[in-house]
Amino acid sequence: MKPHHARAVPVLMYHHVSNSPGMLTVTVEHFTQQIAYLRRAGYQTLGGDGLAAFLCGERVPARSVVITFDDGYLDNWVFAHPILQRWGFKALCFLVTSWPGDGPVRPTSVDASAESPRVLSHEDSQIAIQNGKADDAIMRWSEIEAMRRAGTFEFHSHTHTHRRWDHLTTSRRAKRACLTEDLRAGRNELLARLGTESRHLCWPEGFYDGDYREIALNEGFNLLYTCNRGTNPQSNRDNKDAERTIARLAVRDRPASWLATRLWIHGRPLLSRAYLSLRL
Repeated sequence: MKPHHARAVPVLMYHHVSNSPGMLTVTVEHFTQQIAYLRRAGYQTLGGDGLAAFLCGERVPARSVVITFDDGYLDNWVFAHPILQRWGFKALCFLVTSWPGDGPVRPTSVDASAESPRVLSHEDSQIAIQNGKADDAIMRWSEIEAMRRAGTFEFHSHTHTHRRWDHLTTSRRAKRACLTEDLRAGRNELLARLGTESRHLCWPEGFYDGDYREIALNEGFNLLYTCNRGTNPQSNRDNKDAERTIARLAVRDRPASWLATRLWIHGRPLLSRAYLSLRL
């Protein structure tokens, strides 16, 4: 008999949904197929609070999943938002809070009254950001607020600058000071713009070490999202302030059948560990 509650919750990691080819990109066609599959198969998407509650021991439906997007690219608004809205799902977006700009909302892919903006590949997005043209690559605060109101996305911290301070500083003391300032700036920007504080933090490039973890915990973050492959079994702990390291599954530009297989595997903690051990 199938269990009525989840033993583990897979967390999916996306960056781009776009027809601009490149790394870290899922095409609009494949993303649509993947999200439609989740609905057909009876999956439920959890928000940040839902995942945190599960990790603390609360029961969630057997087919539960978390969808995450990193960085806040414009294509998340143009393509991912209307697809999630169509199928009634929500995602978490980890924002680099120094990148979004101001201005009116731009058309999405389903806006028949205007042509949607050109979206950039991952490589071109990085070039635009480095050249001070983040608005060409990144969502605006008005679009972020529109997504939040629609219930398709909630927003959390990916730091303020997305910098690897372990590479950019020459001492441990400087690294710790710069990271502390970066985390505080990101948190304060989200509070000023959206009126919310978050315990959820996604590490830039997936990197963290003991100093990073200690500082994040000191700054009030305790759900720490990584690029580590795996699933997230229930811990049965009753301490909502305990540190949680969140494993994620990088979603590839593949049809829904690829995603269905991975969700079946990673919804089962023992099978997930065995599968990953064979893939190493």
